[in-house]
Amino acid sequence: MNSANSTRASTARFVTTHSVLSLDARHPLVAKSLVDAQEMHRTVMSGFRGWVQDGDLDARSQMGVLSTWSVDLKAAALVLVVQSRVPGDWSRIPRAAFTTAPDVITVDRTFKAGEVVGFRTVVNPTRSRPGRPTAEKVRGTRSAHTTPEHVKRWFVRRLQGDGEPPTAEDGVVRIGATADADALGIRMLPTVSSGHRGKPVRIGRAEIRGSLTVTDPETLVGVLAGGLGHARAYSCGLVLTR
Repeated sequence: MNSANSTRASTARFVTTHSVLSLDARHPLVAKSLVDAQEMHRTVMSGFRGWVQDGDLDARSQMGVLSTWSVDLKAAALVLVVQSRVPGDWSRIPRAAFTTAPDVITVDRTFKAGEVVGFRTVVNPTRSRPGRPTAEKVRGTRSAHTTPEHVKRWFVRRLQGDGEPPTAEDGVVRIGATADADALGIRMLPTVSSGHRGKPVRIGRAEIRGSLTVTDPETLVGVLAGGLGHARAYSCGLVLTR
C-alpha cells in the first residue's frame, strides 16, 4: 500500500440539511416547474434568498444546493428533496401549493470504510463528442446516454475500488465507493427541457439505485456534498443514502 492510501481516513462525517417538500402537481407554480427545467430551478432556489449576493453566478454551489424530485401523476403529487449547507426558507412558495408542511431535517452522519449503504440518485449521464477537426479551440459537445447499459457503464467508471485513487488515470472523478454492477437498478427517465432566454436546455436523466460499499469515506462525503455528474442546477446529481 502506498503512502497516499495508508494515510486515507477510515471515517468521514457528512453534515447537511434536507428539505422535503410535498407539493400539489395541479397548482400552477408546481405544474410550471414540472414542464420547464428552469422554473424548477427557480422554485428550488427560492428557498435560499439572502445568503449570497443577488446575481452571484455560483450561488447554488456556494450554498451546496442540490435537488431531486419524483412525481405521481395519478395522485397529482410531487415530492421535491432539496439538500443544502444552509436551511431553506420555503415561505415564498404559496401555501396552497403544499399538501403538507415542509419537513426540514438536519443530516449528521459518519461513513466508515467497509460500510454498506443503500443509495438512489438521478443523474445526467453524458459522453463527450469531439468538435469538428477543422475548428480551432472548439470543445467537444456533450450528449446524454440513452440506454440503461450505457448508463451503467458511465456509473461503473466512477466506482472506486479499495486502494484506488479518487481520480482515475483518464481524469474521471470517482465516488469513494464500489458496487456490484449486476445488482444496480437503472431506469431511464423523461428528458426535461427549458427554452428560457433563447438558450434551449435539454437534459437526459436516469435513475440509479443499489448498494455501495464505502472504500474512501472522504471522497464519498465530497460526492454527497457536491453532487455527481452534470446538470446539478437542474435536479441531477444528488446522491441520497440510507
